[in-house]
Amino acid sequence: MRVTLLQHTPLEVCAHAIRTCWQSYGKSDNGGEIDRCLIERVGNHNRHSSTLEHLFYTFYIQEISRLLLQELARHRIASLSVKSTRYTLKELKEEAPFDRFDERAQKYLISSGDETVDGMSVKALDNLRILLAVGISNDRAKYALPESYKTELTWSVNARSLQNFLTLRSKSNAHSEIQNLTFAVYEALPEDHKYLFSKCLTEK
Repeated sequence: MRVTLLQHTPLEVCAHAIRTCWQSYGKSDNGGEIDRCLIERVGNHNRHSSTLEHLFYTFYIQEISRLLLQELARHRIASLSVKSTRYTLKELKEEAPFDRFDERAQKYLISSGDETVDGMSVKALDNLRILLAVGISNDRAKYALPESYKTELTWSVNARSLQNFLTLRSKSNAHSEIQNLTFAVYEALPEDHKYLFSKCLTEK
């Protein structure tokens, strides 16, 4: 799994939005520390969390399973642009048969951590390869995709929704792959933004 932060909104935009409510402009100084305290007090402590929606983050998330993608789609107040199976399954078409969870299979599959499950994923991968090799269209063949099939996406989310995501998905009862994603996303955040999210994380 790889998570790259592509862009983010500066904190002063959120501070400006908060000051709009009280018309208290012109008080940002001390290297932005007053803005940081203002956002923490209003957005987090006083729970006017709608003001955090002015902060946006865009991440490039690579080497995750379609199982994780399905979990991620439950967090609806976000935008996802996902690698298309309609156009990219051709990458599998010319492969030789797969018979074990080796380095070649790992190019396409995420390991579950269970040898038996991973073995079945390889069988599903080879079935998919066969469908493509005999000329079944990508649109039909993708019904046979295993949940472990690798994908990637660009994910944009505001700070309020990201807090919700990190709170829910860092818990020990979350699926291990999406739990790992929460910590990777947090680590990819700008250092001066992490204070807004640090209390959302459950210790791993």
